[in-house]
Amino acid sequence: MRYTPSVSGVRIPPSPQMFGKQLSRTDFDYWVTLATRWGDLDAMQHINHATYLTFMETARLEYYEYLGFESQNWDHIEGTILGSMTVHYHQQVLHPAQLEIGQRISRVGHKSFDILTGIFAADQETPALTATFTVVSFNYKKNTTIPVPDKIREKCREL
Repeated sequence: MRYTPSVSGVRIPPSPQMFGKQLSRTDFDYWVTLATRWGDLDAMQHINHATYLTFMETARLEYYEYLGFESQNWDHIEGTILGSMTVHYHQQVLHPAQLEIGQRISRVGHKSFDILTGIFAADQETPALTATFTVVSFNYKKNTTIPVPDKIREKCREL
């Protein structure tokens, strides 16, 4: 697999879409359901692209709790920090809609890992959006990266 460098030094793998892989619901391990709101619309009357980032952040916090992290502990010493994200918008979603957000750990490195995310409208089999979040294991007290915990390595399911 060919990796691309990033400013932070984290090597980012290419997205599944670069290889022509169409992701489906079976490619994800953990699910969160969210409903769209009227305020999520943009001038074109579909869900605004930036709103999807908020949806994915909400889902990612729930996923962190599932993985064993404390998402509500503001004084934590060890945790994660977002290193980068790549988002691919595949189709528009109109309001109102139930969104199902699937996630999985798709890569684990020494100090970072990737969370693959797909947002599906409840009645669709193909995603409206896919994204890869490169997350860095981080010690906030020392302000430095740390090795990825074993609990993350155990949940990884590469594509």
